[in-house]
Amino acid sequence: MTYVGIDKLCFYTSNFYLDLKELAKARNQEVDKFYVGLGQEQMSIHPPDEDVITLAANAAWLAIQDIDPNDISMILFATESGLDFSKSCGVYIQHLLGLPKTCRILEVKQACYSGAGALMLAMPYLQQNPTKKVLLITSDIARYGLNTPGEPTQGCGSAAMLLSANPKLIAIEPESGYYSDHTWDFWRPNYSKDAIVDGKYSTRVYLTTLQECWKEYQKNSHREYSDHTRFCYHLPFTKMAEKAHERLRRTCGVDQITDSLISDSLEYSRRVGNSYTASLFIGLASILDHAQNDISGQRIGFFSYGSGCVAEFFSGIVQKDYKNHLTTLYHKNLLDQRKELSITEYEEFFNHALPETGVEYATPRYTTGKFRLAGVKDHTRQYEKMF
Repeated sequence: MTYVGIDKLCFYTSNFYLDLKELAKARNQEVDKFYVGLGQEQMSIHPPDEDVITLAANAAWLAIQDIDPNDISMILFATESGLDFSKSCGVYIQHLLGLPKTCRILEVKQACYSGAGALMLAMPYLQQNPTKKVLLITSDIARYGLNTPGEPTQGCGSAAMLLSANPKLIAIEPESGYYSDHTWDFWRPNYSKDAIVDGKYSTRVYLTTLQECWKEYQKNSHREYSDHTRFCYHLPFTKMAEKAHERLRRTCGVDQITDSLISDSLEYSRRVGNSYTASLFIGLASILDHAQNDISGQRIGFFSYGSGCVAEFFSGIVQKDYKNHLTTLYHKNLLDQRKELSITEYEEFFNHALPETGVEYATPRYTTGKFRLAGVKDHTRQYEKMF
């Protein structure tokens, strides 16, 4: 059997962040409501010349270094922050990165689950075409509105993965358990820039679908809780993973506290905030970058949840010599070199909007990434390379 999975994984986030202690002060809240109650300390804030395309292009640029781009025969772009009702965001990436025109390109949507869903759809293709590679990009901007309950759980980020046969990082196992239901826990109508969320209900649905997915996964894989040495959950905020893991532990009849099985996965999310489709894979990058011991050969259990709702539990095996293929230093420098915003600067960024009339407009220059949104001309977004 040819193993397929994640060959390279890189994430990117904005060059700016807001510390939630400043948000707590401005909103007359106790800081521990955010630091402890949500498990969040910072959230990345995108400037006017950053969007899901620039986030994705920066992450993908690093992911495709040192490979022959002609090996990429498919680009899957998973997002719930899409920019066009017709054109896939992946087409922009193909152009900006100079990827081959002999490419199948699709945009995939189902809330935060679509990245995991795209990963699963790519696996059979790679089994049948083991000499090819798939570029899977997850990119989102989590936005709820100023002075709303969801405000401290905003953020932005992109995770880009090169998928292949005989992967260097994670071999995805074929057995999984998935579950879907028609719920109104989170959604964003076409006329709204901000998401609508029923937070308490969404938490209940998340935990219920976790149990249902685990039951299906266990039935299909015949694996037990103890067969997994790490767990990686979708992270709307880091406390959610702790609640999810406690629910899974109790469902499996495991008495001992096992927070150490998820702690490494939370480090990046605590500083980036919610990144919707990218959050699960930024969590994986966090595990690989922060694990103190070599975890080669160990099994990670993954749970992806997308409101509305679709969810899946699956697993993967960490590959031998995976440490030689990480971009840990890049990720660390990316976060450490961000600029902290004041509340005033954050609100100015938040309230900035591109004109919706199609008139020519140039965005102010803020981002220090390799790609930026230069503006709008004739109803089309204009991007520029900064290298």
